[in-house]
Amino acid sequence: MKPIKEKIKEAYVTMKPEFGYVNVMQAPKIQKVSVTVGVGSTKDKKKVELIGDRIAKITGQKAISRGAKQSIAAFKTRQGDIVGYQVTLRGKRMYDFLDRLLNIALPRTRDFRGINSKSVDAMGNYSLGIKEHSIFPETSDEELKDVFSMGITVVTSVRDPKQTHRFLEIVGFPFKK
Repeated sequence: MKPIKEKIKEAYVTMKPEFGYVNVMQAPKIQKVSVTVGVGSTKDKKKVELIGDRIAKITGQKAISRGAKQSIAAFKTRQGDIVGYQVTLRGKRMYDFLDRLLNIALPRTRDFRGINSKSVDAMGNYSLGIKEHSIFPETSDEELKDVFSMGITVVTSVRDPKQTHRFLEIVGFPFKK
């Protein structure tokens, strides 16, 4: 199985006749991958720290904590309370994370039939939601009491949804048929 970095290089050759690329600089690229996690209730400080540690294990990079922008009495949050974590991956870590996501984690998902192909926005970004973080091999199976979900956004250099969909298909994203 080829690594994603090699598939991205082959994508230009495949897409050149389809979309009329003239220059190699028009080749589509994955610029960054953003992983975000909400912590839910902020009462349990150990759970909040645990989520931060696990997201760091999964992505291979320390997560940045995101605080509440304002106090909301109904949610019992104060301004500055940690409400989520975010990691932005670029370069080698990004390619490693995408390899693990596409080749190991997604096929381990229960009843997996492919990912939604309609999640490409107008700017050429693809967003994906994962319900259980436990599909990643870095998380230990004995600690399944605190399962959390995460949002993954793949930012590409392509600014057209059709071209983005085709590019991600060539790279190896398993879209539903």
